Amino acid sequence: MPTECSAEPSLFARVEGLPVVAEFDGGALTSDAGGLLLGATDKAIGLIERLARCFRDARRPEWIEHSVATLVGQRVFGIALGYEDLNDHDELRHDPLMAVLAGKLEAWRSDCAPAAGKSTLNRLELSREVATRYFKIAHDGAAIENLFVDLFVEAHARAPKQIILDLDATDDPLHGRQEGRFFHGYYDCYCYMPLYVYCGRHLLAAKLRRSNIDASAGASEEIARIVGQIRARWPRVRILLRADSGFAREALMSWCETNRVDFVFGLARNERLVDEIYVELAQAEEEARRTGKPARRFKDFRYATRESWSRKRRVVAKAEWTGGEANPRFVVTSLNRGETGARRLYEEVYCARGEMENRIKECQGDLFADRTSTATMRANQLRLWLASFAYVLMCALRRIGLAHTQFADAACGTIRLKLLKLGALVTVSARRIKFALASASPYANEWRLAAGRLARGSPV
Repeated sequence: MPTECSAEPSLFARVEGLPVVAEFDGGALTSDAGGLLLGATDKAIGLIERLARCFRDARRPEWIEHSVATLVGQRVFGIALGYEDLNDHDELRHDPLMAVLAGKLEAWRSDCAPAAGKSTLNRLELSREVATRYFKIAHDGAAIENLFVDLFVEAHARAPKQIILDLDATDDPLHGRQEGRFFHGYYDCYCYMPLYVYCGRHLLAAKLRRSNIDASAGASEEIARIVGQIRARWPRVRILLRADSGFAREALMSWCETNRVDFVFGLARNERLVDEIYVELAQAEEEARRTGKPARRFKDFRYATRESWSRKRRVVAKAEWTGGEANPRFVVTSLNRGETGARRLYEEVYCARGEMENRIKECQGDLFADRTSTATMRANQLRLWLASFAYVLMCALRRIGLAHTQFADAACGTIRLKLLKLGALVTVSARRIKFALASASPYANEWRLAAGRLARGSPV
């Protein structure tokens, strides 16, 4: 039964004897005027147009109101602005900001809005690899994956001498009966287990996977694709692969050694490894008991498993005594001792991979990459990609428009709250479309600076 809403204005406490009333009758207003920065960022890096070229549209042109570029852009912009649900777009399609980002103020048909509603956007998300009679939009998954790496390479003015690629698998909890759902004992829930690859803040891959697999499943193929694409543009760049113990597998390490890719992976402890650092643990325990503070020692040695490894490899151990008990940790690496000492390798090189956790939190927490609630893995993978491109767009805004400002290292959620969620009155005249932003905005200077930099279209 539809909710009955009163047409009476909402009343609030009086101020200086005057009644305070509120009503949704302001006309052409938007609460997301800061989204103009997203449109300018897209123009600077060409994301939406290139992403739209990864789709094939078999619809009859004379019947199309909303192009694939409009649909893709609306979905990516919407996620960046905080609208994770398709249902949100049944109202957003009338928003003047969405109309401007779509590039048209009025719909061509009288029964449509300038932007698309939930049903049309749903057809995009349900697109197949090959168009059919009932699913006329198709997408090229390989082209979409390659676009992440292309945008990463283009974000650099010159080829770096070395890059570090971070890999990690995480849980994506499921609350329905989606295709490919499995119960994962470690995460204690039904979930997917997507694979992420980052280089610093740059996202290079987001691969949706079932959770009944090893954490490293498919990692060799993803890294081979990414490394090949990077070296085609930067043939001399040195690449270091970094990940936790879930990726210390013979297949991946052997591939790295064969293809001139260095690696540093966590290594799960076992009795043989702990026996190697018996003396160092005793020394750390003695120091900790004497000083009352945690103590650690490091040891460098060669090691191989009894069966799974094809050769001995360098292992660095951290023999730590803290909280009244031993806390040993191990990493395996292809880096030699002369290049990186044991302490620096562990504390500065390996432990820095923890920053990747913050990037995943941004994708899943701020940009809804874990909103995989459709029935099929194919559609959920596309949702993951769209959310990931929203992250790429926000990173480009941060890198190009907000460098050397207080938002240069801000999380995506902070940038959205303080720079994108701005109210504005929108007026259209014969000369211009004007967004009259709130005069009291506390971050107006940073907003203007970002707009100016994005207009120039090049990184600072």
